[in-house]
Amino acid sequence: MVAAVAGAALTLPVMPSAGAGTDCVPWTKQQVAQGFGPLENLAFDGRGGVLLSQQSVAGGGGSLQRLGADGSRSVAAADVDGPGAVVIGGATAYFTTGNSVAGLLSDTGTISALDLDTGAVRTVASGLTMPNGLARLPGGDFVVSRDLGPRAVLTRVTADGTRTPFATSITSTNGLVYSPRHDRLFVSTSFDPTTTVAAVDISDPSAPPARLEVPGYGPANSADDLTIGPDGRIYLALNAAGAIDRIDQDTGAVCTIADGLPLTSSVRFGAGRGWDVDAIYATSFLGTVTRIARA
Repeated sequence: MVAAVAGAALTLPVMPSAGAGTDCVPWTKQQVAQGFGPLENLAFDGRGGVLLSQQSVAGGGGSLQRLGADGSRSVAAADVDGPGAVVIGGATAYFTTGNSVAGLLSDTGTISALDLDTGAVRTVASGLTMPNGLARLPGGDFVVSRDLGPRAVLTRVTADGTRTPFATSITSTNGLVYSPRHDRLFVSTSFDPTTTVAAVDISDPSAPPARLEVPGYGPANSADDLTIGPDGRIYLALNAAGAIDRIDQDTGAVCTIADGLPLTSSVRFGAGRGWDVDAIYATSFLGTVTRIARA
């Protein structure tokens, strides 16, 4: 399948593609963990573990769980209300809170920081409404997303906690990943009629972003988190569709590399000792972690 490209061009020219490429073949799947609560996101801590944002079905009482490459489990941060995306920066894990139904009705969401050495948690910014995705820009500012409600747009948060709207032409925003290759922030949309990945120029976020379209009806896809692989391509979790799509930034070609993954929420390539750097690890709302690797 080929994705259409709309809006401004990326840094590298976007060329028409005749298909998803000769390497569009299914990857293999292997479940490596189960039995967690609903998992929203993951990030490798560079210390042999992966941090998992565990939600609570009843609301409140979420946590950041840590899964070791050897299968060991521990709690990295307890009593976290609606943890969302996690971003590692050195010895700190930044994560959003308030990504819950209760958070939709209030401005109690935060960006918090977990000290990976001491386990101490501090608040970086507060007053956010249901922050979901999280990215850290080269200058140190954060961008958070929101996929539900009347203000389901991006917010830029500076180091001192100042909040300003960011790239407001994109709605129902969810997954975020910054690409040094193109100096763009890539943003997935969850519930718009057409699933898109928008490429925002962080030096001019008000400019219309290029948009890579993903086949399928938007809400039926429910695009969630995304990442960029070692090959420079985008890997996108489709939550409702239970699939992972690979998107070529330069051609717009889309390939479904894995399906049969119900309620997949987040994807990351392995990092740190004991994890396969060439494989994708995916979380799900069913409390599973799955390794997806080239056949």
